[in-house]
Amino acid sequence: MVGIIVTGHGRFASGLTSSIDLIAGPQEKYVAVNFEQEVDQLTADLTNAIESLQDCDGIIVFSDLAGGSPFKTAVIVSQSYKNIEIVAGTNLPMLAEVVMARQFGMDLESLVNTALNTGKDQIIRFELAPVEETVENDDFSDGI
Repeated sequence: MVGIIVTGHGRFASGLTSSIDLIAGPQEKYVAVNFEQEVDQLTADLTNAIESLQDCDGIIVFSDLAGGSPFKTAVIVSQSYKNIEIVAGTNLPMLAEVVMARQFGMDLESLVNTALNTGKDQIIRFELAPVEETVENDDFSDGI
């Protein structure tokens, strides 16, 4: 099974994990790492998370923002390990799809591709379309 680590600013990781737990139930081989203190603490927390998942077939680290401290720290820490992918810009549909797909034994590369495609596909803009007016026809004034 591919391990999952979710990290981000503040309580992003635990908040997203709370949603995943509601959608798919508690996950095994899944670690949430919040970033609420200093980068040194984040480094230690991410290292511990990766170490706890070393028996996995690979690890995906999901972070909130590309270029932010959680993302950069994950990239730096992951360099000491093999078979780790980092994905930034994580959203709930992306993570939920990966959590569901990994139950079917998908490999690391396939899960990363699933994350990227789902993440892009689930970003939409709602546009309210005008309601078309119904024109009454005088020939059928009795409604028949």
